[in-house]
Amino acid sequence: MKNLWLDIGNTRLKYWITENQQILEHTAELHLQSPADLLLGLIQHFNNAGLDCVGISSVLDKNNNARIISILKRLQVPVTFARVHAEYAGLICAYDHVEQLGIDRWLQVLASASPEQNLCVVSCGTALTIDLTQGLQHLGGYILPNLYLQRDALTQNTKGIQIPDAAFAELSPGRNTIDAVHHGILLGLLSTIRQVMLQFPGKLVLTGGDAALFAQSLSEFDPVIEPDLLLKGLQFYMQHHAEGPSDNKG
Repeated sequence: MKNLWLDIGNTRLKYWITENQQILEHTAELHLQSPADLLLGLIQHFNNAGLDCVGISSVLDKNNNARIISILKRLQVPVTFARVHAEYAGLICAYDHVEQLGIDRWLQVLASASPEQNLCVVSCGTALTIDLTQGLQHLGGYILPNLYLQRDALTQNTKGIQIPDAAFAELSPGRNTIDAVHHGILLGLLSTIRQVMLQFPGKLVLTGGDAALFAQSLSEFDPVIEPDLLLKGLQFYMQHHAEGPSDNKG
């Protein structure tokens, strides 16, 4: 089967086309707050791909998701939106109101969790998110501004200080303002992850665009980098959805 997988986030639209679990095509594009318009420009390409079904992870509101559905109807194949469940494939969600948990976080946990392991799943994307599991029990997590959001906040709210882009690569004390900012932000996020790992020991799983950067400074935890963790979670969700989820809550 040839499938289209869509990850529609706050700033980017990512898609994978797979056939028999093999990735044939993978692209990520900024959608500039108009993901439906971006998708409209891609629909003919998808139509020519000979797809069998579409699976979607979307953080958009109902109105935007309705536009997405109307565009995807042109493909004339089944379309399924993943959603958070109180329990799914044995994994229990920690949130009291499951609809408040981001679908991207849920799918990443769903892809990773196993009865035999405790996990710390860190997604290094637009936000840095941390989710914890104890076996198949999701414990909850943390959300922090990522490297670039923190730098932007300093730029916008600190008068008289200009902070141009620079690499987040060092942890030594900065000897100028630019280095002090970049080294300090990275140190702060790494310290947060270390503190969480000390409180909740387990396997450290990193995903997202900055996963490799964080991994090189967290070697003591022997981190595992999973670049397509959301895709794996979406595939798992769809497979289990076809068999029938454990409940329909959330």
